[in-house]
Amino acid sequence: MAKIIVINSGKGGVGKTTTAINLGACLNKLSKEVVVVDANLNTPNIGIHLGAPIVPVTLNHVLKGKADVEEAVYEHSSGTKIIPSSLSIKELTKFNTNKFANLGRKLKELYEYTIFDCAAGFGEEVISVMDIADEIIIVTNPEMPAVTDALKSVKVARDRGRNVKGVIVTRHKNAKYEMPLSSIKSMLEAPIIGVIPEDKAVKESVNKRDAVIHTHPRSKVSKKYHEIARKVAGEAEESRGFFKKLFG
Repeated sequence: MAKIIVINSGKGGVGKTTTAINLGACLNKLSKEVVVVDANLNTPNIGIHLGAPIVPVTLNHVLKGKADVEEAVYEHSSGTKIIPSSLSIKELTKFNTNKFANLGRKLKELYEYTIFDCAAGFGEEVISVMDIADEIIIVTNPEMPAVTDALKSVKVARDRGRNVKGVIVTRHKNAKYEMPLSSIKSMLEAPIIGVIPEDKAVKESVNKRDAVIHTHPRSKVSKKYHEIARKVAGEAEESRGFFKKLFG
């Protein structure tokens, strides 16, 4: 059954885009039909992250009725498909956000997984994207301001009858000054489905215009994103090798 997964947070800069890109890339590696949509219409970043900052047809054109959604799909060299939004200031016009519902239905006909990277906060476009989600994943950092904003995201999602799949804690340093994971789980009343460690590999992957699971496949960050993708896809953890079973 096709699913729409919305990556959300109340606060900007916590790693939503990185999570959306790498989750999509991991699901693609699991042989799933997946597309990552940049629904952050004001400050889009997916195209920048993957080396396609300026493209002829964007999500903006689709929402304005100037193009079909298939025309706005671009394939990264890794095979991951994306729908970027426009960086042009001229495109910063008000949209009929009701069109997200039609967009979601169309994408569910085409892909097993549609991942929406939406803007921070709770503006009209964010609510419109949340309303079409089958599952919402909340991204936060292990610090009180970010977790407080994540709590708002959880409450807004549940108030609108959406299923919160879980929480991903990014930039985790395992430092004493960070909020304990148990406290984050208790405060948000949602399962933590992944903890992504602080790693310079993430920034290096942005410079290389690719997902970190491709540029640094053996990093802890990559392994964690693969684990999350398997949970999202409902697949069991990869079985460990014979020697690891004996000595691991």
